[in-house]
Amino acid sequence: MTQKTILVVGATGLLGRAALRHFRDLSDWQVIGLSRRAPDIEGIKHVPADLKDRDSLAAHHAMFADVTHVLYAALYELDDLIAGWRDPGQMDVNLVMFQNLMDVITDASAGLVHVHLLQGTKAYGIHVEPMRAPAKERWPRHRHENFYWLQEDDLKARQVDRNWVHTIWRPQVVLGQALGSPMNLIAALGVYASICREAGIPCRYPGGAPIVTEATDARLLARAVVWAADNPAAVNQTFNITNGDTLLWPHLWPTICDHFRVSMGEPEPQTLAETMPEKEAIWDELVRAHDLRRYTMARFVGNSWQFLDRAMRAGNGPAPPSLVSTIKLRQVGFHDCFDTEDTLRYWFTVMQNDRLLPRWPND
Repeated sequence: MTQKTILVVGATGLLGRAALRHFRDLSDWQVIGLSRRAPDIEGIKHVPADLKDRDSLAAHHAMFADVTHVLYAALYELDDLIAGWRDPGQMDVNLVMFQNLMDVITDASAGLVHVHLLQGTKAYGIHVEPMRAPAKERWPRHRHENFYWLQEDDLKARQVDRNWVHTIWRPQVVLGQALGSPMNLIAALGVYASICREAGIPCRYPGGAPIVTEATDARLLARAVVWAADNPAAVNQTFNITNGDTLLWPHLWPTICDHFRVSMGEPEPQTLAETMPEKEAIWDELVRAHDLRRYTMARFVGNSWQFLDRAMRAGNGPAPPSLVSTIKLRQVGFHDCFDTEDTLRYWFTVMQNDRLLPRWPND
């Protein structure tokens, strides 16, 4: 059995952490994680480096010699998350990070086989205007500026006359575990429900008119990367990838409330990015009472309150569905799927087991 080595770039993010765990447990893979902070995952090699600093990457040149596969899951976001998606400076930083990594990897590894690049539904302009549904990979590029296009063009230019191939993945909102991720709905939902429970108030759905959408379990993408690694059907292709079901957040709200043993109450739209930072003291008390890891709410949730507000559409009226077609991926042989309700419970439980979220016994 040929040994393969994957470099997971962005090792502490939602996708990066899930990929590290998945590849670590496969007998024919070695896994290396690259990030500024070391992930708290045993059994992997870690490269501490800053993608914005090419020299910090070049210092680990020898570590990259055996890399055969790269999963690029790193991301730079501004504090003003939503506005940052249209910001030229944010796009430039994401391009430079990718270029620095690829400069070093292509020089260090003579056996590079496959590069996996992450995009998302912003490729279809969902942050610019209502998205046609279901979005399909074969459509022409949506005409807007996006660091996705900058990275993709750079990737394809580097690939000319090289022996390695690429696959581009477009998940919907990713559900997984991370610390301080700017787009971690699991952390934001878990903290919101826990604070409601601690305060003795109903956990009210905080959004407006629901949107029909989808999600992607971080474990699903890790499985897809394994499937695609040496699969001719994935060579130089772009794939949408989602759990396989659709969701409306109000319909999942009973599951969230049940998991945290909190009453649900009537919906009450609110902007969580404004209201939740005021409840830092309640979170601090929860951390002490439940012996959680000593992270402030700001560090744990990061800018994910903004992302949750956008997902819940607080104060907004009806919107077209946000759906992507996964037919292309299924037709070439990847059929794995997750129930999104099960995904929520799984990742809530993972964070509780890791002492990031509190757990209450049955009432």
